[in-house]
Amino acid sequence: MDLDDSQEQAEYRAEVRAWIAEHRFEAPPGTGDMEDAAYIEARRTWQGQLSDARLVGVTWPAEFGGPGRGPVDQVIVNQELAAAGVPGGIDVIGLGLMGPCIMVNGTAAQKERYLAPMLHGDEIWCQLFSEPAAGSDLAAVQCRARRDDDGTWRLTGQKVWTTNAQFARFGMCLARTDGDQPKHKGLTMFIVPMDADGVTVRGLRQISGEAEFNEVFLDEVAVGGDEMVVGGEGGGWGAALTVLMYERMMIGLGTEGFGYSPERFAGAVAASPRMDRESGLRTRLADVVVELLAVRFRGLESLSQLADGRVPGPEFGLAKITTVNAVIAAGDLIADVNGPDALVEPGEWAYLISFLPGLKSAGGAEPILRNTVGERVMGLPPEPRLDKKITFDELVARQREGLAA
Repeated sequence: MDLDDSQEQAEYRAEVRAWIAEHRFEAPPGTGDMEDAAYIEARRTWQGQLSDARLVGVTWPAEFGGPGRGPVDQVIVNQELAAAGVPGGIDVIGLGLMGPCIMVNGTAAQKERYLAPMLHGDEIWCQLFSEPAAGSDLAAVQCRARRDDDGTWRLTGQKVWTTNAQFARFGMCLARTDGDQPKHKGLTMFIVPMDADGVTVRGLRQISGEAEFNEVFLDEVAVGGDEMVVGGEGGGWGAALTVLMYERMMIGLGTEGFGYSPERFAGAVAASPRMDRESGLRTRLADVVVELLAVRFRGLESLSQLADGRVPGPEFGLAKITTVNAVIAAGDLIADVNGPDALVEPGEWAYLISFLPGLKSAGGAEPILRNTVGERVMGLPPEPRLDKKITFDELVARQREGLAA
C-alpha cells in the first residue's frame, strides 16, 4: 500500500487546506457548552459553510447533495480540519449514521425531504436506539409502536444515552410493532419529530460536567403514518444494522479525526523527567503508540476496501475496541505523569479523561463487539447461551465437544 497522497489526492488536500486557511477564523471553537443555544447555532452555521464548500458529507453521492468523493477524501478533510484546529460539522450523528441509513433504506420522498437539510445543518438528528434494559442487546428494545385507526403511529417508551437529543430536530427510533415475533423481528424504524407532543428530553450529566447524552421519554407520541417509517414495517432490524455498522466504522476510522493520534499523546508526556527515570512509563507509552499505529494502518487498509465499494462489516468493531482502550490508557498515563495538573479545568486532558468512559459503550459494549468479531470475523463457535435454559450437564457436554473438535 502506498501511504503517500496520489497526485489527485495531493491536489485535493491543497484545495481543502487553502479553503480552511481562508475561513478558519470564522469557525467557532471545537468544544463548547452543548447546552448553550448560541454555541449550537454557531456550530450549525459553520456546518452550513462547510456544506457550501462541499467539506461535509464528502462521500455522499451527488444525487443526495454531496460531492460523491471517496472515503480517503473524507479522511483528508478530517485531517486538515484537525490540523487547523477547527471543528467539522456538528451533526455527526446525522451525517455519519442517519443519512446513510435513509440513503440505503429510505423512500424517495424521505431522501428528498430529509437529506439536504441534514447535510446543511438546518436539521440536526439523534439516534433513539438504546434503552435502560436494551443497550448492548439492542434487539431487546421494548419501546412500543401501535397504529391508530387513521393510520397514525404512536410510540411509547424510554430511550437512553441519546447524543444531541437536547437540540435535535428529528430522531431515528427503533420500536417494537409486533410483540408476537422473535425479538429480532417485529421491529420498525421511525422518524420522530423531537418537538412532538409527548417527547421529553432530560440531560444525563457526565463526569466532564456536560450533558451530551440524554434520556428521552416517549408518551403516546404521534409521529404520522407510514411516511415516517424507514425500511418498511417490520424492517427495523435491517435498518438498525445499517446504522450500527456505520457507527462502528465512524468510531474505528475516526481516531485521528477525534484527535487521538499517537504523536499527540507522546508529546504530552515526553517532556516529563519521569519518563527517563521510570521504564514502566515508557513501556506504557509504547503500548499506547503501538495500538494506535495499528489502528491507523488497519484503518488505511479499510479505506482501500471501502474505496472499492465494500460495505462496512463487523470487523470495524475491533478498531473501535482498540481505539477506545488505547486512548483510555493514554489518559491514565498522562494523569500519572503530570499528576493533578492533568485534571485542571479548562484543559484538554481533563476533558478527555472525563469524557472517554462514555465512549467505551458507544457503538456497542466491548463484550458484545468481541463476541461479534469472534463469531462473524474469526469464525469461532458461538458462546453457549444460558438464556435458552440448557442444563448444566448439557453445557459441559457442549464444551467437551468443542474441545474435541
